[in-house]
Amino acid sequence: MTTPSIGTGITSLDNILQGLRLGDNVVWQVDNLEDYPVFARAFVETALQQKRRVVYVRFAAHPAVIPETGAIEVRELNPRSGFDVFCADLHEIIEREGREVFYVFDNLSALVTDWGTDELLANFFQITCPYLFELDTVAYFALTRTRHSNRAIARIRDTTQVLIDVYRVKGQMYVQPLKVWDRYSSEMFRPHRVTDQCWVPVLASDDAAEVSLTAYATALAPVPRSIAPWDSVYRRLRRYQEAGQELSEQSPEIRALKEELVRMLFGTDAHFLELVNSHFRVEDLLDIRDRVIGSGRIGGKAAGMLLARKILEKPGCDYSETFEDQDSFFIGSDVFFTFLVNNDLFRLRLQVARGPEPTGQEFEEIEQRFLEGHFPDEMIGQFERLLDYFGQSPVIVRSSSFLEDSFGNSFAGKYRSEFCANQGNPQQRLEGFLRAIKLVYASALNPDALAYRRRRGLVDSDEQMAILVQRVSGTVHKRYFFPMLAGVAFSRNFYAWSSRIDPQKGAIRLVFGLGTRAVNRVGEDYPRMVAVSSPELRPEFGLKVVKYSQHNIDLLDLDANDLVTLPLSQVLEGGDYPNLHLLVSKLKDGYLMHPYGTDCSEAPSDLVLTFHQLVTQTDFVSLFGRMLACLENAYGHPVDTEFTACVDENRQVRVNLLQCRPLQVPGISKPVGFPVDIRHERVLFRANRMINGGLVSPISHIIYIDPKKYSALRDMTVKKSLGSVVGRVLKHPDLSGSQVLTMGPGRWGSSSIDLGVNVSYADINTTRVLVEMAREEGGHVPEVSYGTHFFLDLVEDGIVYLPVYPDDSQAEFNHSFFASPANCLADLVPSAAPYAEWLQVIDVPAQTGGLQAHVVADPHNQRAVCYLL
Repeated sequence: MTTPSIGTGITSLDNILQGLRLGDNVVWQVDNLEDYPVFARAFVETALQQKRRVVYVRFAAHPAVIPETGAIEVRELNPRSGFDVFCADLHEIIEREGREVFYVFDNLSALVTDWGTDELLANFFQITCPYLFELDTVAYFALTRTRHSNRAIARIRDTTQVLIDVYRVKGQMYVQPLKVWDRYSSEMFRPHRVTDQCWVPVLASDDAAEVSLTAYATALAPVPRSIAPWDSVYRRLRRYQEAGQELSEQSPEIRALKEELVRMLFGTDAHFLELVNSHFRVEDLLDIRDRVIGSGRIGGKAAGMLLARKILEKPGCDYSETFEDQDSFFIGSDVFFTFLVNNDLFRLRLQVARGPEPTGQEFEEIEQRFLEGHFPDEMIGQFERLLDYFGQSPVIVRSSSFLEDSFGNSFAGKYRSEFCANQGNPQQRLEGFLRAIKLVYASALNPDALAYRRRRGLVDSDEQMAILVQRVSGTVHKRYFFPMLAGVAFSRNFYAWSSRIDPQKGAIRLVFGLGTRAVNRVGEDYPRMVAVSSPELRPEFGLKVVKYSQHNIDLLDLDANDLVTLPLSQVLEGGDYPNLHLLVSKLKDGYLMHPYGTDCSEAPSDLVLTFHQLVTQTDFVSLFGRMLACLENAYGHPVDTEFTACVDENRQVRVNLLQCRPLQVPGISKPVGFPVDIRHERVLFRANRMINGGLVSPISHIIYIDPKKYSALRDMTVKKSLGSVVGRVLKHPDLSGSQVLTMGPGRWGSSSIDLGVNVSYADINTTRVLVEMAREEGGHVPEVSYGTHFFLDLVEDGIVYLPVYPDDSQAEFNHSFFASPANCLADLVPSAAPYAEWLQVIDVPAQTGGLQAHVVADPHNQRAVCYLL
């Protein structure tokens, strides 16, 4: 049976809500009472045209919401008579009026003036609305936004069928539904700009952030009640501010309170605290505190992002007009521990963190334990308000632990980040959000993170998990949501593939769509590498640019409510993506051509992501060069950033800086003493591309996976298991004090086992040299992975990374040495004997009669050699 639709009197509102239904209670939360009659009068006018009975319940001193004409029945009540009498009188009216009556109520906030508490207001609503629902009425109510307790609003929200926010930003009215029971559309819960012609949903992340920051400036502020410093320090500073006193750090008390608040939010690292104190005002810190869910620190990732933005908003380095608005939230680190304690996970965390790293299956079981956990009702209420703020805008839930992104420890890619497409009704969106939080919490115990902590002596360090909740940058294109540009940018370029490149000027690793393809080694895709000093230079040339380009795009499918990867040609079908000419070149008659003007009407399959005109015709690269220099100067250290960006119709670049951390500098980046006159038969291989250098000597063992045998391997189970076998060999006690070189086909750590060996950080973090062998006919092409999390791991651990091309004569690859060496795999790990056909462990001295291998890698001159001596 179809539920009849009731008109609101406003076509755009009917389209958003899919009409009203008999039984609906509609609550309008308004900043200004003058806005409520706009909606109430349109509703009443339509109801009267449809011959509906309309009753106006009058009880407040404010001006009448609707005209008191003869066509409308007015029922007056006196709230001064008390809660009990008022409710009894109203219920008598409702009973007498009967079924399918339409009601308009005065502003319910006026009841608190006479009754004294929000609790009674919520009680009134909970007993009245279900009665109206039973009688198939439709009722309009108003509340004044931000004037009532979160608990009261939560109870009203749970009871009503429709809850709508109405607010103004820069004089412009916006309407944003927060709850619409049993109805859904992909734009229903977004802010809508109210115009005379139509209501326009706010889709672009930049516009949405600007609107929400203003509309919810006070609605989400905490209400401190405790005597604990977390609340008391905040309360004392706010009192100074509300009294009109300047929050000057000249005052010893203000300065002391500021320093305490900084420590509670940012931690205790002396260098970082010095930067925070010099760049943040007290008002800035209070604004951050207002956006903390729960209590506790905001963690390293959040702290780095906020600090970088403040640095770049200072005089002399002011890029504030270039930035998108920042409207992130921070789930405090205390919430993590409360979740562990309430769900009996605290002891599990201690046991796992101090024991051996869990296996993949064991970690899946740990994740399931976390997913079964629950949050207290009060915390759920705060999460619901956070999601109301974002509406249906996609968000990303990111780890922000105490140790993350600190000086010396990046934890790059070790903890989890979860995209939430954030579609569906409010309950579905809440469930997706809670799942994301739990997965991030569980990632504190993933094997890679624990191996990373153990290798750096951080097992006993205080490592708590805060969470950074960020609005995903981008806009809607067709059914998809993604940014125009994303990537990572570094203030130093340790991969200078040409002598014309200045390593001091930095580098950018750039993709179209979500930045996941810039920081992960995925598929057969290659981001665009841009040297800031010479942006027109590429590592590739000619038609190789086509092969070594990005072919797929990561994006959020709003209809599927999920993160997906799609072919570029599918996303660009129709050629109507804004400013597409800045991103692509055309493959025509065997030549790569740049668009003439803005025309990109060719078949999508002929378009290649080169970013040529972005690099050559906008100030994108020079802008990033200047920003990176400012950040490095302020940090006193090279930096690594993550970003999204877009270019508007006027070719103005807009940037959202998502992350900033100190960049670990490779141990050797200057010329090293390079051996000469090595006998040809003593050379194992040479390489002429690298990121980090070093001297590794002596090397006692080589782990070798033959590229040809790997390509021919059809047993996917065996192929997928080779990475874990490598990890077991490297962890063998007999090799713990040795230096090991590990060689294999294609991309180590690739998500596709056809392109390289599937290893985790925990598998290979003890090797000293990692070699990727390229045989293009086998599909194994190494990628110099500068900028990925994989790269950061290699640099931080001092692992020398070398790509080697065995079929290139300049590589001097010693085929005879690797052709049929004695394999000691079964001796070291007997259970791995079935893998000996594809994985060889070479005992170098035993193989060579006492010689050992040595590696010299010179990144300055881009040359390396592995030889026997």
